[in-house]
Amino acid sequence: MTDDDRSQKGSLSIGSAARVIFSLVVLLVALGMIYGGIKLVSLGGSTYYLIAGLAYVVLAGLLQWRKRIAIIASTVIFVLTCIWALCEVGGLRYWELLPRLVIPALIMMCSLWVGATAPGVTQSGRRVANGFGWAFFAALLATLVAAFFPHGTVLKPEALSDASEHNNQAEEAAPADWEFFGRSGTGTRFAPYSDITPENVDKLEVAWTYRTGRRITGPAIGVDENTPTQIGNRIFTCTPENVIAALDADTGKELWKFDPKAHSEEHVTCRGVGYYDIDKDDTLAAEVKAAYADVQQCRQRIIVSAVDARLFAVDAKNGQLCDDFGDHGYVDLKKGMGPTEVSKRYHPTAAPVVMNNQVVVGGWVRDIVHGEPSGAVRSYDVLNGKLAWVWDVGTEDAEGNQKPADQAEADGHTLETPNVWTVPTFDKELNLVYLPTGNGPPDYWGGDRNEAKEKYGSAIVAVDASTGKRKWVFQTVHHDVWDFDIPSQPVLFDMKNDKGEKVPALIQSTKMGFIFVLDRRTGEPVTEVEERPVPTEPAAVGEKLSPTQPFSVGMPTIGVDPLDETKMWGMTTFDQLYCRIMFKDSLYLGPYTPPGEKPYIEWPSLLGGMNWGGISVDEKRGLMFVNDMRMPLRMSLVTQEEAKNYKVTTDEVPGFMGTIRPQIAGIYGGVKIDILQSPLGVPCNNPPFGSMTAIDLNTRQIVWQVPMGTVEDTGPLGVKTGMHMPIGMPTLGGPTSTASGLVFFAGTQDNYLRALDSKTGEEVWKARLPVAAVAAPLVYKSPETGKQYVVISAGGASKSKDLGDYVIAYALPDNLGKK
Repeated sequence: MTDDDRSQKGSLSIGSAARVIFSLVVLLVALGMIYGGIKLVSLGGSTYYLIAGLAYVVLAGLLQWRKRIAIIASTVIFVLTCIWALCEVGGLRYWELLPRLVIPALIMMCSLWVGATAPGVTQSGRRVANGFGWAFFAALLATLVAAFFPHGTVLKPEALSDASEHNNQAEEAAPADWEFFGRSGTGTRFAPYSDITPENVDKLEVAWTYRTGRRITGPAIGVDENTPTQIGNRIFTCTPENVIAALDADTGKELWKFDPKAHSEEHVTCRGVGYYDIDKDDTLAAEVKAAYADVQQCRQRIIVSAVDARLFAVDAKNGQLCDDFGDHGYVDLKKGMGPTEVSKRYHPTAAPVVMNNQVVVGGWVRDIVHGEPSGAVRSYDVLNGKLAWVWDVGTEDAEGNQKPADQAEADGHTLETPNVWTVPTFDKELNLVYLPTGNGPPDYWGGDRNEAKEKYGSAIVAVDASTGKRKWVFQTVHHDVWDFDIPSQPVLFDMKNDKGEKVPALIQSTKMGFIFVLDRRTGEPVTEVEERPVPTEPAAVGEKLSPTQPFSVGMPTIGVDPLDETKMWGMTTFDQLYCRIMFKDSLYLGPYTPPGEKPYIEWPSLLGGMNWGGISVDEKRGLMFVNDMRMPLRMSLVTQEEAKNYKVTTDEVPGFMGTIRPQIAGIYGGVKIDILQSPLGVPCNNPPFGSMTAIDLNTRQIVWQVPMGTVEDTGPLGVKTGMHMPIGMPTLGGPTSTASGLVFFAGTQDNYLRALDSKTGEEVWKARLPVAAVAAPLVYKSPETGKQYVVISAGGASKSKDLGDYVIAYALPDNLGKK
């Protein structure tokens, strides 16, 4: 036997082995599609998977038997699959087509190569088949490369109005300090500085790094969600357990640190601190000012609402407790609130709001059973810590008046009322405080809710800042049994109504993806809101659902396109098929699908839409920026008898996924909550799973929308991919905009702080962080050096194992940027 004969025989042996292996692979693909396809068809879903599976069985046989027609059969299957995919998707949509076509394209490619070895195929035919096989290989390689570029972006420059119509004096008129959670009392999170621009932002470099020393091991370590406060040349930062530090704004050097020894078992976080300066308070009575004329300690105070339900005040200059505040510096927030279990069932989770000489404090309330602590909101004198007023929906009279504070605390506050766990907003001119409420517990069944819960749950409530008297209420969800509580701070920004008149407006983002704009004087909508019918059946046993819900139609909605089977996604054909089966095996009737014992899909979900990070408004251009997350949940109510078969936990979202969360109400003992995701741990809805959107507040239209975040630091089954694919990941935290036309954001699941061009959404800079960050950036200008800084508190993403204790400041080199 010649060498050529041996070579040819060897090639035939390799080709034969490849043919057998490939035939088995196609058969396995076919059996998987048939198995899932039968299940999907039985649920009333698409027949494609079953038909395609049967076709692939035939193809596997033709390949094994070395039939020349195998190439034709594979081509027909692929072409018909392309037609089906394009019709179902509705066009050339990258992420939607990916799971539908990649595996069929791989099969087509290999079919060409294997089929070319079939008996009777001419040499020219073999060359053609191999050539087309390599063409498919190149196309698949190009498809992989395309994954590293953003898809699904929205660009509408025609929606951008003339900036001259807006406040071009915003930069000059703004205060110098970042004094509140949203920088100013309006909550816009707008930094009126122009040193760092879209043209030079790529020159930013680390100016200083501070390590907070926060605890990152052990139970209940919490999440770093802190946006530091900047007053003059000092930065005030806090850890999840409320360790407060003052830093030099130009060097990051620690000036003092105070540890209140605060601990809690639930929802451990510090999102910011409050600040008060007696020398700048023009509302103090003359006799009070006179009494403090010679007092030097605590003229400037840092006010903190701690996770162990204490309110405390320290001297901003040296970090010492303010002895004249409460009981030697502390106020016990548990008084009158009911069964707090030493703060496990009640404590604040938002930065306190300082308004004139008072500080307003709400709180998170565990919401799983009747008899939970009160959701009452209280205001305290910032100088002595005395209770000033209480807003308790269970005790107000018909006109909205409240009991005197001392009497209210002595009598105890009404249990399980709607609470305010996020940041309120204060309008000094109108002397109103705007309270964004949650629900009265329990969350997911409300068949026995009282009138107060029905009126004030998931609402914006305006109360008099001096007395706590209710002025108006606007409800965003009626009879909320979806945990759509208002998650973010109301933002104050003047807008034009439909008559072209500029009015003092309040902008409220929601978990439902709706943005409500109200006249903050009256609570009446500035942009159109419609009451629309929603499903009320099938309802849970004993439930009484609202027949209508308010839809904000005068503003864009974000990430809430209705789901259907074709919107189910997966990385491959198989996990997409799994997601389609899960969808068809669940109840879904739109955004207000009635909860019940049959698994139902909540979309948008209690995670958002928009969450606690809130929005930013470029006051100079009238542009609003909002980030969102898009993660549907598959939920079901569990009866008290059935609940005995489950592991029970009271952990916060998403820690209780796969268990049941107690919901002792009616006949029910819990609610089962799972992310609607594939076995690979990837959400079942189409990407992006998170985005950043710019809305022009004059035209009320989306100007741009871009996916935010890559899979570099996460991936299927939680494995880090290391790949910079901008698929758009769920986001938390919030954006910060600047007068120069930048939007800074870090709330993605990869470890980056980014800057976007505010007019286009283009990413113009990013910096790798040691761990992820979910806090909103702080942007300030040093009064001593004139240097502009961007600061981010990076402690790790929620539920991530990669944790840290970093506060990092970025600035331009000394030869750039100062103005």
